[in-house]
Amino acid sequence: HKIGDSLNIIDGKGNFYEAIITIANEKKCAVSIVKSTKEFDKKDYYFHLAIAPTKNMDRMEWLVEKCVEIGVDEITFVQSKNSERKEIKTNRLEKIAVSAIKQSKKATLPKINEMVKLDVFLKKELESEKYIAHLADGDRFTIIEKAKKNSAYCILIGPEGDFNEDEVNQSQLNGFIPVTLGPSILRTETAGVVACTLFNSINF
Repeated sequence: HKIGDSLNIIDGKGNFYEAIITIANEKKCAVSIVKSTKEFDKKDYYFHLAIAPTKNMDRMEWLVEKCVEIGVDEITFVQSKNSERKEIKTNRLEKIAVSAIKQSKKATLPKINEMVKLDVFLKKELESEKYIAHLADGDRFTIIEKAKKNSAYCILIGPEGDFNEDEVNQSQLNGFIPVTLGPSILRTETAGVVACTLFNSINF
């Protein structure tokens, strides 16, 4: 780019700026803001994905990239009994999220939380509709049946091997509604993307 070129700038907090480059050299770049838009990508709903990370970190990076592109507001990694990964380094995931909001022309950077044990997460006060996607026997609803438009949502997605029976029971005791994502058995990261897509499609 050179002096006089136009540039779009985001700050990750929902503000979108149109600018003109006024200084462009190898040591410095300066711009003049010509238009600013606050709450550029504000939505009438909030989607929080709580997911047990896979052993393969590449899959979690793919998950973050795709969910940010589709439209996720918050991601929490939860550690369950069947989790094969015990820690998550969020720095790399945050960089992927930054790249994804640029690519998909968003201005708000989703919140990516450090890993927390499932039993601790279940006790958190969440001001949202709460769901758990699992494969255990019992009544399960579809997201379309239960989710209300223009609401806040949180969904729990389990690890390879799914949540165990006790975890499913504890989640329901803490207000999480059991749901199905369809007849197919999905990989963890695929289930996360499918859930993200479903909650966004409800609010089109």
